[in-house]
Amino acid sequence: MSNGKVMVAMSGGVDSSVAAALLKERGWEVIGVSMQLWDHSVEEDAAGAGAGSCCSLDDLYDARRVAHALGIPYYVMNLEREFRSAVVDYFVESYAAGATPNPCIKCNEVMKFRVLLRKARAMGIGLLATGHYARIAPGPRGPRLLRGVDGRKDQSYFLFTMTADELSSVLFPIGGMTKDEVRAEARRLGLGTSEKAESQEICFIPRGGRGDFLAGRIGGGGGEIVDTAGRVLGRHRGLYRYTVGQRRGLDLPDGPYYVVEIDSGADRLVVGRSEELLARGLTAGRVNWINGAAAEGELTAKIRYRHGGVACRVERLGADRVSVDFARPQRAVAPGQAVVFYSGDEVVGGGWIEEALR
Repeated sequence: MSNGKVMVAMSGGVDSSVAAALLKERGWEVIGVSMQLWDHSVEEDAAGAGAGSCCSLDDLYDARRVAHALGIPYYVMNLEREFRSAVVDYFVESYAAGATPNPCIKCNEVMKFRVLLRKARAMGIGLLATGHYARIAPGPRGPRLLRGVDGRKDQSYFLFTMTADELSSVLFPIGGMTKDEVRAEARRLGLGTSEKAESQEICFIPRGGRGDFLAGRIGGGGGEIVDTAGRVLGRHRGLYRYTVGQRRGLDLPDGPYYVVEIDSGADRLVVGRSEELLARGLTAGRVNWINGAAAEGELTAKIRYRHGGVACRVERLGADRVSVDFARPQRAVAPGQAVVFYSGDEVVGGGWIEEALR
């Protein structure tokens, strides 16, 4: 397949730039594509939307310059409508329901490995490559998703929604490299993105922050802050401004307090002491098993991206629901976040946290 066609999702950063360059160097016919996901001009003047975020206009310019330097075709696809429906609406609705969403997972699930892959196939391009720090390996039941070799940059957590069919049509050219090695390759290849800093912000959140963005879309606020015994301690400024485990911004006497629960039905913020954040397990729904078969028994669970992982036992509750018992209690299990299950370096599946079991 060394002379086959491959579409490379180019974000304008060093990772996808190196992915495209390496594939071309290895003999692939590379087509570079960027996704126009958000109209930054809408809020740019008022709030500086897009500054320091991924998928900004500057990123598109950088991607185009890299594609020109590599001598590969380059296209920008306007997918703002799909992005708003799949990611932005999900983000707002989750916070309105008292959950803590993960828009990066949704963006990968829908925009890259559903929408963009479908467009690649429609163009007669059988493979899609990205700059993710993750690996794909063959297995007895189909392709297996593995952690990237750079533990600091591993992005396999964000990819648990992938299916074996999608993995069979995807390449992760830098998954076996460290970030330092990627930058070294970019310098060797003369790419202008070799020293580019990484984006830290969500692309559609303006400089005013998440709270201001959501305030204009959800509104409300001013309900009670109570402790776990039900005593009223103060008033909140809108539940969408808080996440489970949060300490800052509570401004309560006799602290410190932490957000333990977000009760959207009663418009109440429940707070407690540090030890009250501990959970013995969780329930999760909309579970995806990458190779189709449910994996029960002893696994390792990650309950957020930077979580170190904990040994756990997984038990099925239905077709796509599970209960998870941790080997030791874990802090700040947040409904709406993802729990991802690993067997060694392999991602076997994951789901969306419904409830923390205290």
